[in-house]
Amino acid sequence: MTSATALADELLDVLGTLMPLEATLVGIPGHDAQLPDPSEAGHARIRERAADVLARARASVDPDRVTLGVVVQQAEAVLTQLDARVVEFTLADPMFAVGISHLSFLPQLTPSGEQAEEDYLTRLAALPAFYAALAQRQLAGLRAGRTPVDRNARNAVAFLDRYLAQEELFAQPLTPARGERRDRLVAEAVRPALTRYREFLATDVVGHGRADDRPGLCHLEDGAAHYAALARMHTTTSHTPEELHQLGLDVLAELEAEYAEIGAREFGLTDPAEVRHRLRTSASFRWTDAEEMLEVARAAVARATAAAPEWFHRIPRAECVVRAVPAADAPLAAPAYYLPAALDGSRPGIYFTNTHEVHKRDWFIAETVAFHEAVPGHHFEVSLAQELTDLPLLRRIAPVTAYGEGWGLYSERLADEMGLFSSDLMRLGMVAEDSVRAARLVVDTGLHALGWTRSQCVEFLRTRTVLSEVEVQSETDRYIECPGQALAYMTGRLEIMRLRRFAAEELGERFSLRDFHGVVLGGGPLPLSVLEEVVRAWVG
Repeated sequence: MTSATALADELLDVLGTLMPLEATLVGIPGHDAQLPDPSEAGHARIRERAADVLARARASVDPDRVTLGVVVQQAEAVLTQLDARVVEFTLADPMFAVGISHLSFLPQLTPSGEQAEEDYLTRLAALPAFYAALAQRQLAGLRAGRTPVDRNARNAVAFLDRYLAQEELFAQPLTPARGERRDRLVAEAVRPALTRYREFLATDVVGHGRADDRPGLCHLEDGAAHYAALARMHTTTSHTPEELHQLGLDVLAELEAEYAEIGAREFGLTDPAEVRHRLRTSASFRWTDAEEMLEVARAAVARATAAAPEWFHRIPRAECVVRAVPAADAPLAAPAYYLPAALDGSRPGIYFTNTHEVHKRDWFIAETVAFHEAVPGHHFEVSLAQELTDLPLLRRIAPVTAYGEGWGLYSERLADEMGLFSSDLMRLGMVAEDSVRAARLVVDTGLHALGWTRSQCVEFLRTRTVLSEVEVQSETDRYIECPGQALAYMTGRLEIMRLRRFAAEELGERFSLRDFHGVVLGGGPLPLSVLEEVVRAWVG
């Protein structure tokens, strides 16, 4: 019998082969010179390996049921993503479209030492073949009717135009001789390959995709079934898209009272719609300066870091720094995101905040986003998991969306309990961000299961959230390009809160919130069903 740990290690190598650049970024060994193989044959090989691990994990009698639960969920996730063929029609999102994300992530690597520099150059040399295979795969998908949304094809072309307009590409410092090799590779191979991929998109894809009135996965063959599977994968629950849609509507209804309460104190307004309108339309709530945006984020992270020992037994060793989203990525990037620290300590955790068109972005959400992405959110969740060196590496870094994003959203409300918000307006930003996550349940399922148009999604976000117009547009395109991912946030937060209430009721006076946080963060990222088993075992 293969042990649970051995199965976890096998699957980790499968994940590293599927996503080698991400593997390097988080410290999975053995893939530092590789790029993914997006071809049909390449994905078929990965699928066969993942299915084999899954079958053995399901049949295993190893007593380490937590590790087996993670292996099963992660192997199923690989199969779900491959079967949905998302690589064929995901073109523009900087986090999820492989043709774009590689150009975002590669500059984050800082090769140190001869082998690391050689691996980096090997990757650069492989980029032409990667983009040729990606174009062939996407063309095959297009011809088979698995078309992208035309708007996103145009967005991908625009991204590549901005990227190629830069004088220097992949300009990380290398030793002089390797730096010269890098410059030749970029000039003679990489830049021409990116230009060819850009021309493929502009010539063969743009104009042949789905219109804005058919953006959802449900408009592709077997798309509804694939979306239901992706929803299960991202939420790690059995909720149907229809159930998740209603859940979002229910949470939005519950938030109305908080809008009225805080809105009455701040604006003298008790109608939640009027409060949202004030937040959305008042120029006084927009940033005027990118550096101020960064300084507010840094102050929030520092305040949360100072308060954390009263709420957590363990504090991450890794530092968390705040930086602006790189300029080339910013127009299509999320408002904010977190890049984990390197396992070897060579890179801190980085909270990226998007300063693009800063005058169109809201400042009242700045603190809650910082608490979500950095401290006590993703930086604590990810960094503390990395320190669990007694666990298999898969247990420390598994991409379980509902756990990670659920904890991030839970951290926003926890920050309120910790007294971290500097004003009622910043607390109103917390309520506003809750609205976004609840609305995601509605619009993601609306787009991909219920056949919503893009304009329906945009109008719902304008009405039920306080997202700025630039964010309404970028968020909508994100939901279109990554079906199901946006469902994980509120689903995960609600489950963590349910488990907290359960533990408090069962333990009574013996309940400690610091202990509960230790349990939730003490086993690495877990599917929600496995997390429930862990919490129940702790409660006894």
